[in-house]
Amino acid sequence: MKIPLSWLKEYIDIELNLEELARTLTLAGLEVEEIRLAGLPKPAADRYMFKYTGLSWDREHFVVAQIDEVMPHPNADRLTLCRLNDGQQELIVLTGAPNLFEYKGAGPLARPLKVAYAREGATLYDGHQPGEVLTTLKRVKIRGVESFSMVCSEKELGISEEHEGIILLDADAPTGMPLVDYLGDAVLVISILPNMIRNASVIGVARELSALTGKPLRQPGAGLLEAARLAALTGGEPIDGKAAVQITEAELNPRFVLGLIRGVEPRPSPYRVQHRLRLAGMRPINSIVDATNYVMLETGEPLHAFDYDVLIRRAGGKPPTIITRRAQKGEKLTTLDGVERTLDDFTILVTDTAGPLSLAGVMGGMESEVTENTRNVLLEGASWNFVNIRRTAFSQRLSSEAGYRFSRGVHPALAEIGVMLGLARMAAWSGGQIAPGLVDAYPLPPVDPIISLSPADVRRILGINLSPEEIAALLERLGFTCRTTENAVLVQTPPHRLDISEGSMGKADLLEEIARIYGYERIPAARLAEPLPPPRPTPDLQLEARVREGLARLGLQEIVSYRMTTPEREARLAAPDAPAEPQAYIRLLNPITPERSVMRRSLLSSVLDAAERNLRVRDPLMLFEIGPVFLPTGEGQLPEEPQRLAILFSGSAGLPAWDQPAPRKLDFYDLKGALESLLERLHIPALAFEPAAEGPYHPGKCALITSGGQRLGIFGELHPLVKERFDLGPAPVVCAELELSALLAAAPARFETASVSSYPPVLEDIAVVVDESLPAEQVAALIRQTGGRLLVGLRLFDVFRGEQIGAGKKSLAYALTYQAPDHTLNEKEAAQIRQRIIRRLEQELGAKLRG
Repeated sequence: MKIPLSWLKEYIDIELNLEELARTLTLAGLEVEEIRLAGLPKPAADRYMFKYTGLSWDREHFVVAQIDEVMPHPNADRLTLCRLNDGQQELIVLTGAPNLFEYKGAGPLARPLKVAYAREGATLYDGHQPGEVLTTLKRVKIRGVESFSMVCSEKELGISEEHEGIILLDADAPTGMPLVDYLGDAVLVISILPNMIRNASVIGVARELSALTGKPLRQPGAGLLEAARLAALTGGEPIDGKAAVQITEAELNPRFVLGLIRGVEPRPSPYRVQHRLRLAGMRPINSIVDATNYVMLETGEPLHAFDYDVLIRRAGGKPPTIITRRAQKGEKLTTLDGVERTLDDFTILVTDTAGPLSLAGVMGGMESEVTENTRNVLLEGASWNFVNIRRTAFSQRLSSEAGYRFSRGVHPALAEIGVMLGLARMAAWSGGQIAPGLVDAYPLPPVDPIISLSPADVRRILGINLSPEEIAALLERLGFTCRTTENAVLVQTPPHRLDISEGSMGKADLLEEIARIYGYERIPAARLAEPLPPPRPTPDLQLEARVREGLARLGLQEIVSYRMTTPEREARLAAPDAPAEPQAYIRLLNPITPERSVMRRSLLSSVLDAAERNLRVRDPLMLFEIGPVFLPTGEGQLPEEPQRLAILFSGSAGLPAWDQPAPRKLDFYDLKGALESLLERLHIPALAFEPAAEGPYHPGKCALITSGGQRLGIFGELHPLVKERFDLGPAPVVCAELELSALLAAAPARFETASVSSYPPVLEDIAVVVDESLPAEQVAALIRQTGGRLLVGLRLFDVFRGEQIGAGKKSLAYALTYQAPDHTLNEKEAAQIRQRIIRRLEQELGAKLRG
C-alpha cells in the first residue's frame, strides 16, 4: 500500500519526521518497506533504518512558473519556445512537450499555464532514459536556440513514469513558489498484513497514527459530504424508483448500496488528484473513474460506476434492477481489461435483467463502463464474501485493487459512506446533480462482537499491569466502544473491523491491539510465570527421527511436498488393469490454485511429482518423504491422517569410470537392500519379503514387507504402463510406501545386544539346487534356524539357472559365517554345523548340494 504523506496529513496532524513516522508505524505492525521521496528532502539522521528512493527538489532550482505564450521554434516543427515567468524574471524556455502544441502560435494566453520549472543547475531524472538516470541541467544549443532550463514532466521529477508531456498544474498554483512547498511529497510503502486490511486506506493508516500519537483524527471529506447533502436536497429527482437491488444470496453479498448522479461531464481530474493517484500507484483516467479510485484509496471501500443510460437501454427503457447472483456454468463476461472470461458456477456476479455486468468485487464489465459520453452515473458500493472473491480472483487469474481488498474482508458499514463520498467527489470534479437518497439492500448486517476483558487477562498474557480505565483508553483510541466495571471492560468492535472474533479468540485479538498501541518495545522482559511441563517420551517422533537418520546415512535425500493435490494427478498411480473407481477426497473450500484442490491420499504420488521435476537435472535420484495422507471417515468428521514413508530410486547406480562408461541402473534389489538396512537398524524382528502383484507395480518385481505376519508396506518397480503417465525418463523407477505406524508397532522399545567375539570366524560357502518356485528367503530362514547361535552371518551371493542343473531348478549360493563367543571353532565343529544344515535342507525342502 502506497500512502502519500500529504494525503495522510489531511486527516491527522503529523509532527514526526519521515524516519520517526516510519518507525512508529513499523513497531505497530504496519511495516514500512520503503520511503519514496517525491520532492521532500531526506530527514537528517546519523543512521537510517529505512530504505529511501526518489528525488528531492532543491528549493532554489525547482519552482512553480507560468507560461504566458507558446511560440514556434524557428528551426524545428516538434519544438516550441515558451515565454515563461518564474516569479523572478521572464525567460524563453525550449521544450518538445506535445501537450503544448495546441497553444503554439495562438499568441498571449488568456489564462497562463502553470508548470513545474527547473532552473539551470537543477539535478533531475533524464526523461528520455529508461529507469532513473540523474542528469544536471547545463547550457546547450538545440537547433540554434540556447537552452539552459526546462519545464518538467512527471518522470523528470520522480513522480511517475509519465514523460509524454509536461505537468500542467492547477490554475491556483502560485507563481514563484518553491515546487517542494506546493507539490513536494513522500510516499510510505507499507506492507499490509491480511488481518489488517482495514488499514489498506489513507484513513486506516491515519486512524492507527491517531491511536499511536494521541493526535485527533479528522473524518474524510466531512465538509464535502455536507455540501453534497445540501445540494442533493435543493433539487433533482430522488433515486427512489430509478433503480432497484435484488440480492439472491445474502451470505455472499451482505450489503449492496446504489447512488445516482445526473448531468456529469467526464473530464481530466484536477492535477492534485491525478498527482495523488499516481503516487499511490494508480493511473488517472477521468474525473468519474478517478473519484471511485480516490475514495477507495481514501476509505478502503472499492466502488464501481455504471453508465446509467446503458443500464436503462439494457432494461428496455425501464429503471434497471441490479441483481447479485452466482454465475451459470459457462456464462461469459468481457471485463474492463478487454478479456472475455468464462465464468465458474461459484462466481458471484453483478447483473441486471439482461445478463452479467461485472465480476463482483473484482472487476467491472466493458459494456456498462463509464466513457467520455457518459452523462448519468449509477454508483455501486457493496460488501462481498471474502472467500468467494478470493476464489474467483484465483480462478480467473485476475488481480485488482478492489479484489485485493474484498478478498481479505471489507466491513459492510463502509459501503454507505463510500458511495456518499464518491458521489460528492464526482459532483465536485465533474459537475452534475446528486439524486437525493440511496438504494440500500442490507439483508445480513454483521454482528459486531462485545467482549469482556479484565486486567488479569492483560497481566497474564502481556505481563503488564493496566487498570480497566487504562485498557479502555487504549482501545478507544482505535474506535472501540468501552464500558468499564470494577474488574473488567466490556468492549464493542467498531463498525469498520471484521478481524475481531468472539469469545476467547476475540479476547486474544483485543490483547494484540492493546500490545500494539501500548508499544511492544515497552513490554518488559520477564521469565515464564509458570513452570515448564515435564518432558514426556514421544516414541512416534523418536522413531521418525531414527528413520530419517537411517535413510540419510544410506545416501537418500529427504523432500517435503505439498499435502494438496488433485484427484487426476493421483489417478495416474492406478494399476493398469484396475477399473476407474472414483475415490473420496477431503476437498478444500478455498484452494489457492486448481492444482491444490484436495488433500492427498497417496504419499508416493507426491514423491513421483518431485521426481518428475528433478530427474531431468539429477542422476541418480534417491528420495524419501515422511508425511501424512488424509483419508475421509464420514460426513462432517475429521479425516484419518496416518503417517507414511515413501521412497523412490531411479538413475545410475554409480559414476562412470574407464572400465564402466555406462554404469548399471538402480533396480529392485538396490531398493530392497536399502529397506533391509533401514529395518535392521530399527531392530524389527521376523522380517520377511513376500512376492506380490498389486497397485502400480510391475508383476514379478514387487514384494510385500512383513514382520511376524504383520504387513509393513510394499515396494517394487513401477509398472511400465503406469510409468508412461509420468515424465520420468527411460531408467527404471523403483518405489516403496510403508506405514509408519506399523513400523512403530513392530520396532521394539528395547533390544538385546551382544559383544563382538574376539575369536576368529570360520567362513565357507554352500550352493544348493532347489525348485524354481521355492523362495530364497525360505531357504535362508531354515539355514538360520539350523545354524543356531554359532551362525552369525548369512548372505545370498549368487543365483544360477541353466541346463547343468535341469529345467525348473535354480542354484542358490550362500556365504556362511560361524563364530563362537568363547573359543575358536575347530574344523570338526564347523563341519557338524554344515552337515546339519545340509541334512535339513534335503529333508524339508528337497534341496541338493551342488557339487
